[in-house]
Amino acid sequence: MIVSMWMTRSVHTVRPETPIVEAARLMARQRIRRLPVMTPAAGADHLVGIVTSTDLLHAFPSDVNPFAIHSAASDATKTRVGELVRHELVTVRPEEPIEAAAALMLERKVGGLPVVRDGRLVGLITESDVFRAFVSLFAANRAGLRVTFDASKCEHPFAVVAAFAAGHPLEVRSLVLSLQDETPVCVVRVEGSGAQAFVDALWHAGHRVLNVLAVGPPEDAAEAPR
Repeated sequence: MIVSMWMTRSVHTVRPETPIVEAARLMARQRIRRLPVMTPAAGADHLVGIVTSTDLLHAFPSDVNPFAIHSAASDATKTRVGELVRHELVTVRPEEPIEAAAALMLERKVGGLPVVRDGRLVGLITESDVFRAFVSLFAANRAGLRVTFDASKCEHPFAVVAAFAAGHPLEVRSLVLSLQDETPVCVVRVEGSGAQAFVDALWHAGHRVLNVLAVGPPEDAAEAPR
């Protein structure tokens, strides 16, 4: 999965001269927490920074809620977005893996990144988008099992799972490799009547099964393999 598959393409933006009151109201109306700041140059808009809801909160007196759209008190400030904008831009490209974007957010302690191609803003990727992508890896539309096993003895975990699956009436819906306290683990979601036999086969082959969960819609729970 790459950034362009999960980013928001229709991005609300502001200019440096935009009053922060107006920026706060835009965030409140659209239920967003960050706004890229654009300025015209050479006949096109160029990204010069980003302003966040936290930036706006710190710019107003402590007794003023800038996100109350009809707050009269908030109109008192004449501050412009350009006075708050973060010019140290951290961006990603649309073709980058989404895990690279997630790692960059974690490293820089930010909740969202502008997505830029050839110097042009094409989207915005946020922590919520990363969560959606993660959830999609394990989402279950049908009843089945999600099996986590110790892959220390597997030189090629995918080949091991494929070999077991070929001998049982089941489908492999997803497979993810990870590390848990330096131990390689494999998380695989399977569906079909052979799901429990698949788990038994893993045990018999010497692979320590760490967790087995029945997954799927609530109405299918009774049909989930046991």
